[in-house]
Amino acid sequence: MADLKNVNGEIAETVTSGFQKIEDGVVAGYKKIEAGAVGGFQKVEDWFVAKYLTHEGETVEEAKERLAAEQAAREESARAETEKRASEQAARTAAGKKIEEP
Repeated sequence: MADLKNVNGEIAETVTSGFQKIEDGVVAGYKKIEAGAVGGFQKVEDWFVAKYLTHEGETVEEAKERLAAEQAAREESARAETEKRASEQAARTAAGKKIEEP
């Protein structure tokens, strides 16, 4: 009976080891593909920014920072406008409810 437990343990260890090797290979392959895709995208992004979005004498990094700041300002403006509209809508709704009450 002890031999059966030992053999069973060895089989379990072998299967687990094999699975771990397969998992490590798959994860390593995915990471390589991901790094290649991200690297390729960054090259295209840098080329596009350099070609079309930089101002005279501006580096690609400076242009990206400027664009990010402009985007943040647009998002903040849109958020403020949305909040303003929501408060105006709430005020109109509250005023409408007061008119309807007898």
